[in-house]
Amino acid sequence: MAAWRAGFDDVFARIAGRFAQAASRKRGRAYLLGLLSRSGRKNGWTIAEFAGDVTPDGMQRLLNFYSWSADDVRDDLRAYVTAAIGDPAGVLICDETGFLKKGIKSAEVQRQYSGTAGRVENCQLGVFLAYAVPGGPALIDRELYVPESWIADRGRCREAGIGDEVVFAAKPELARQMIERAMAAGVPFSWVTADEVYGQNTGLRDWLEDHEVSYVLAVPRSFTAATAAGQIRAADLAARVPLPGGSRSAAATAPRGPATTTGR
Repeated sequence: MAAWRAGFDDVFARIAGRFAQAASRKRGRAYLLGLLSRSGRKNGWTIAEFAGDVTPDGMQRLLNFYSWSADDVRDDLRAYVTAAIGDPAGVLICDETGFLKKGIKSAEVQRQYSGTAGRVENCQLGVFLAYAVPGGPALIDRELYVPESWIADRGRCREAGIGDEVVFAAKPELARQMIERAMAAGVPFSWVTADEVYGQNTGLRDWLEDHEVSYVLAVPRSFTAATAAGQIRAADLAARVPLPGGSRSAAATAPRGPATTTGR
């Protein structure tokens, strides 16, 4: 435990300067320890209780009052991960996660499909970028998905802390922005992967190809791809790919589910 705490302190020292006040640094450290604890549900109350606070007021001040930049901390995290486990064989993985909510005040919350819940729920959606290497994975970036209905209501956006400069961006566009940041930061990787939400997006695939980034993206079996022989369904293309032993690929033989599209 002592070794783990020393390692945590070393990492936190890298971002401590991002918090302008001593109180915010103290709160930031306690908040991270709460997130990393073995406590069950993580929220303002449980994290405050873990830190020994009577109410969540202090933790809420960290998130909505103290001066610090989440983007700067993100950049510090990405640099730390790159230095610690960076590998040219690494893979960038784009995916989204839903956060179930009960109210209507949280930024971008609305009834929408959550893959986490497997159904339509009142929730927020975040798009995340993970970095996977032979030694293990780590999250290196995130973007909050803001639906068009929110962007159209600037008053509601301001009330939730979403600035007027924020414009609508579909999930594949958010993924592209994060990949571009990783590339600009010099994160070494060999290819990108994501599910159907991203594989069906022509803009993302074109951008990856224009920047000579290899990718393996899932697409629906009904997805059609342009070939020398004309438009062909993804499932039919997958069925033509031979595997060792003469069997067909699982994507081709599955009655439902995605096929994949690759670039470069």
